[in-house]
Amino acid sequence: MAIDRINLGRIDLNLLVALDALLTELSVTRAAVRIGLGQSAMSHNLARLRALFGDELLTRGPEGMRPTPRALALIAPVRITLGQIASLVSQDASFDPRTAERLFRIGLPDGAEVMLGPALLACICEAGPGIRLRLQPADQLFDELDADRLDLGIGFGPLPEGRTHHKRRVLATDSWLCMFDADRLGITSPISLEDYVRLPHVLTSLRMGEQGAVDEALAKLGLRRRVALTTTRFVAVPFLVAGAPVITTMPARLARMFATELGLSLSPVPLSLPEPVAALVWHASYDHDPAHIWLRETVARVAADVGWERLSA
Repeated sequence: MAIDRINLGRIDLNLLVALDALLTELSVTRAAVRIGLGQSAMSHNLARLRALFGDELLTRGPEGMRPTPRALALIAPVRITLGQIASLVSQDASFDPRTAERLFRIGLPDGAEVMLGPALLACICEAGPGIRLRLQPADQLFDELDADRLDLGIGFGPLPEGRTHHKRRVLATDSWLCMFDADRLGITSPISLEDYVRLPHVLTSLRMGEQGAVDEALAKLGLRRRVALTTTRFVAVPFLVAGAPVITTMPARLARMFATELGLSLSPVPLSLPEPVAALVWHASYDHDPAHIWLRETVARVAADVGWERLSA
C-alpha cells in the first residue's frame, strides 16, 4: 500500500497516545492524569481527535462517558500500533532486570497463585531489587488486558479464546480429579458416576451462575448434579470439602497438593471432561516489548521449574 505522506504529516502521533488514554479511562480528567497533561489540553486533544476521525468517539451517558462504535473499533488497533511504534524506536533497547525499575501487573486465579507464586516471587527477588509484582484476580481477564490494567494474565482451567489481539502461550495441560473426605461421605475411590451425580458438589467458577464444564458434560448424558456451594476462590475449596460431606472437581495438580495437606481423598472423574489449560495471555501491543518478553520468559521458566509441564503426570 502506498504511503500518503502528505496526510500522515498532518497527524500528531501524540494524539494517538491521548486517544489510547481516553479509550482506556473513559474520562477526560483521568486520561489527562494518565499521560501527564492538564485537563484543558486533553479536552483540546479530544476535539482534534473528533475532527481527525469524523466521529464523536466519546459521548456523555447517565454513567459517564461512553465510547461510540467507531471508538470501540479503534481500541485494539491503536494499542497495537503504539506498541509497534515503541518497539520500532527502541529496537536496540534491552531490558536488564538488575537495574530496571518496573512494576508488573499479573492477573491470575488464586489456585495458580498458590502453585506458581512462591517460586515466581523468589525468582523476582533474585533478578533485581527494582522489579515489583502485583498479583491480582482477573475475573474479566481479556477486558483487563484491553484496558491496560494488566501486563500479563495467567489462565488456569477452561480458558476462553479471546480475540485476535489476545496472544497466548500454553504452559501445560492438566487433567481433573474428584476430591472429597472419604470418612464424611462413606465412599472410596474410584467414585461411580451414580455417586458423583448423587452427592452435593462444591463448584469453583469465575463465571456468574452455577454452571461449569462438569455440568456441560453431564447435560450431554442427560444428567444433572446438585451444586451446594459456588465460589470463585480455589484455595477455599479444600477447606470446604474437609469440613462438609461434599465433593469437588479440580485440576489434578492443585487437587493433589491440597489433598496431601488436608488428608483428603482423590478419585478419577467418572466422565469425560475437556482438559484444563495453564496459559499466559497478553495484549498484542506488548509482543515486542523487551521488558514484557523478559516477564513472559521468566514466568514460563518458573512454571517449568515447578513442574507445570508435567501437570497431567
